[in-house]
Amino acid sequence: MYVTYSYFLYLTFMKKSVKLTYKDNVMSLMYKSLRTYGDLRAVHVPHSSVHYIRALIERDTGVRYTLSHVENAMKAEGMLDK
Repeated sequence: MYVTYSYFLYLTFMKKSVKLTYKDNVMSLMYKSLRTYGDLRAVHVPHSSVHYIRALIERDTGVRYTLSHVENAMKAEGMLDK
């Protein structure tokens, strides 16, 4: 893809802020795992990039995918280690 200098500047200086919120039940899962096993073996917390990508997708499309859906898609694209 050919990128012009003005398009490059547009991409570089455009507003890229997203609001990262975490509404999944990680805290309750964490405490449940601590009560059950005494450690966090039953809790999977996705990489921070998964949260960021999900927020970008939601900002751009209005669709809010689950963290596991975004994480699996990122693994399939080779963006995360399997």
